[in-house]
Amino acid sequence: MLQKRVRLLRVAKVVIDALLINLGFFLAYVARYQLQWFRPVDEEFYVAYTVYWPSSVMLTLALLLIYWAEGLYNPREKRAWPNEVYVIFRGTMTGVAALYIFSLSYRAMLYSRLIPAYAGIAVVVLLAIERLAQDGAEGYFRRRGYGVQHVLIVGAGEIGRAIMRNIVAQPELGYHVVGFVDDKPEKGNHDLGRFKGLGGTDQIPDVIQKHRVDVVIVTLPWLYHRKIMSIIAQCERASTLVRIVPDLFQMSLSNVEVDNLSGIPLIGIKSPSIEGWNLAVKRAFDVLFAVMAVILLSPAMLLVAALVRLESPGPIIFRQTRVGKSGRPFTVFKFRTMHVGAELEQERLANLNEASGPLFKIRHDPRRTRLGAFLRRTSLDELPQLFNVLRGEMSLIGPRPALPSEVDRYQEWHKKRLETWPGITGQWQVSGRSDLSFDEMVLLDIYYIENWSLGLDLRIALKTIPAWLLGKGAY
Repeated sequence: MLQKRVRLLRVAKVVIDALLINLGFFLAYVARYQLQWFRPVDEEFYVAYTVYWPSSVMLTLALLLIYWAEGLYNPREKRAWPNEVYVIFRGTMTGVAALYIFSLSYRAMLYSRLIPAYAGIAVVVLLAIERLAQDGAEGYFRRRGYGVQHVLIVGAGEIGRAIMRNIVAQPELGYHVVGFVDDKPEKGNHDLGRFKGLGGTDQIPDVIQKHRVDVVIVTLPWLYHRKIMSIIAQCERASTLVRIVPDLFQMSLSNVEVDNLSGIPLIGIKSPSIEGWNLAVKRAFDVLFAVMAVILLSPAMLLVAALVRLESPGPIIFRQTRVGKSGRPFTVFKFRTMHVGAELEQERLANLNEASGPLFKIRHDPRRTRLGAFLRRTSLDELPQLFNVLRGEMSLIGPRPALPSEVDRYQEWHKKRLETWPGITGQWQVSGRSDLSFDEMVLLDIYYIENWSLGLDLRIALKTIPAWLLGKGAY
C-alpha cells in the first residue's frame, strides 16, 4: 500500500511539472510577443503560438528526463527546498541551452531567440513556487499526522541517536518516530526527548501492532547478528518494512564516508567538516556579518541600553561565564533582562523549572523585568553577543552556549556539542527553541556539527528571521 502511494505521488509530480513547464513556455511567448519586453516585434516577424508547440513539447520532455536523472522524482532523495531549487535551476539551464542550440539550426528566421531564455526563467520560478507550496502543504499535513511514516528504532546507542537527530533536523523526510526499544533497561525504559522508550526488543511485535509501524530501523551492533535476523523475520511476518543501519566496525556514522566503484562500496574515514578552509570560510563569514550587524544595529542597541538603564537599577550588560569550544570557559554578553541578584534566587525557584535535563527555564519567570520579557521574546537581549563573535569566542551559528553547571551534568554523548563554537542562533533555535527538550537540543546540535556546510549555515540564518519574528519558543 505504501509503495503504491509513493508511485502515485511520483506520477502526480511528473504531471504537475509537465504542466508548469508548458505554462512557463506559454508565459515566455506572451512576454515576447504580447508584452514585447526589451525588444519590440515587427509585424512581419510575428509568429502564432501554435508554431512553438513542438519546441514546448521538446523542452518539456528534455527537462523531465534531466530532472529524472538528477533524482528529483526519486522518493529516496529528499532535499531541502533551496537544494531542490538549485537542481531545478541547473537542469533547466541545461535543457534551455539544448533548445537554444536547436532553434539556431531550425527555422532560425521565424523563432525568437529570447523565447528559450524567457522560458527558462519562467520554468525555474514556477517550479520553485510549486516546490515551496508543496513543502508547505506537506508540513501542514505532517503536523496533523497525514502522509508520515511511523518508524520504530531498534537500539538507543550512538547509531540509534544518529538516526534520531537526522529525523529531528529534517522534518521534510516525513518520518514520525513512535519510539525506540533497547534490551538495556537504562536505555529502553527511559525517554530520549520526544522519543519514547518502549522497552526491550521482545516488545517489537506488540509495538508494531499498537503503533501501526510502517518502518523498523535496526541499529544494533554487528555482534547481535542473530537477534537482527530474528527481528527481520518478525517484521516480515507483520508485513512491515525493515531497514538495517550497518555498524561499521563500531565507528560513529558521522566519521564514515562511502564511495561507489561500479557498485562496490568503498568505506573510508571522513575528516571533520569544520576545519581547514571550511573553518576559514566560516570565520570570515562570522566576522564580516558581525561587523555589518554592529554598524547597522548600533542605534537599536543604544536604544535598548537606554531603556534597560531607565527601567531598573543595575548594569546594562549582563556578563555570565559560559562553556565554549572544547570546554573552554568565556564571558558571554547580553542585555540584562532580570533584576540584580536574580541568579541567587534560582535554587528557590527550582520547583518552577519547566525545562528538561540540566537546563533551567521558566516561561513566566518572576525575576524578569517588563522590558526583559520583551527582549527575551524578541531575542534582542542577545545582540551584544555580536562582540563575542568578533572576539572569536562565539560564532553566528552554532550550539547554544552552556553554563558550567549544565556541562557538569552532561552524559558522555552530550559532550559532543562542545566540539565547535557556540552560536547566537542555530539548528536548535530555529526548530522550536525552549519548546524542545534538552536531549532534542543536543541531537540537533550534534547533527549541525556532523553535517556543517556553508549552505546549512545560510539556511539556518534564513530560518532565523521568521523564528525571530514569531518568537516561537523564546522565553
